[in-house]
Amino acid sequence: MSASIHVVVVNWNTGAYLRECLESIARSQLDGVELARVTVVDNNSSDGSADGLEEIALPLELVRNRHNAGFGAACNQGAAGSTAGHLLFLNPDTRVRKDTLAAVVRFMESPEAADVGICGARVVDETGAPAISSARFPTLRIVVGKMTGLDRVAPRLFPSHHIPAHELERSRPVDQVIGAFFLIRRELFERLGGFDSRYFIYYEEVDLALRARREGSSSYFLHEATVMHAENVSSSRVPAERLYHSQRSRLLYALAHWPRSHALALLALTVTVEPLARLVRDPAAASEPLSAARRLGSELVRRRRRFGQGK
Repeated sequence: MSASIHVVVVNWNTGAYLRECLESIARSQLDGVELARVTVVDNNSSDGSADGLEEIALPLELVRNRHNAGFGAACNQGAAGSTAGHLLFLNPDTRVRKDTLAAVVRFMESPEAADVGICGARVVDETGAPAISSARFPTLRIVVGKMTGLDRVAPRLFPSHHIPAHELERSRPVDQVIGAFFLIRRELFERLGGFDSRYFIYYEEVDLALRARREGSSSYFLHEATVMHAENVSSSRVPAERLYHSQRSRLLYALAHWPRSHALALLALTVTVEPLARLVRDPAAASEPLSAARRLGSELVRRRRRFGQGK
């Protein structure tokens, strides 16, 4: 059955958010769309957030990992063996509206979406205000602008990575949709080999969207579908760890998809300019960029060949 959806939620210590997310799925009005399965992959949470979920009225499957496998790898676990037409990777700190799932699947089944491989929704925060929904594929100029704050001072020279809300007032093709609500055709996901598990967290959806684009499948922002996203519920508890993984994944992406000279320039800027820029912006959090830079530098010394290898 093509009009079917399999939802995969990767959880790590998100507390009550996970249950609220699943309950919002259970309240969905699917209007003929089959909810084939909801898979929760728990990455060794210690807060009990994955307990008692069987009480929710869903075709639920719970996978418990004995260690934190990372986001991309856990997504691949959850999607394994799926027979649904569409896979939705949904963050546990989101809540979908009653018509969101049906709206996205209906769009993907329409003739208009024949060349669309990935679809996202309009994301709002807990107050209902627009939040980050879509982004441009990162380039060296975009990353330098964000790293230094020049994207706010000279946006024409240094475009913003994330597409602002005023440019998303209607449905439209985009480079990528954010990973908090990331729907992809299962056939495309399998053909591309799923998420690249080298990305522990961050950039795995950017990489997948770019690989899909190169295969002729575009990404699409669907304004008519809405999802609430609390953002960074679990990663905010470990800011230095979050920064390290963000920088590491960004470098992996650059080495995989940018000209070599641009990737090496990013490496140099990441361990020199970026820690200073972050210290200037937030002196109280000085330990975070320094810790991340030291850890990244140490890993590069130990594993310099690994970063240059393809998938």
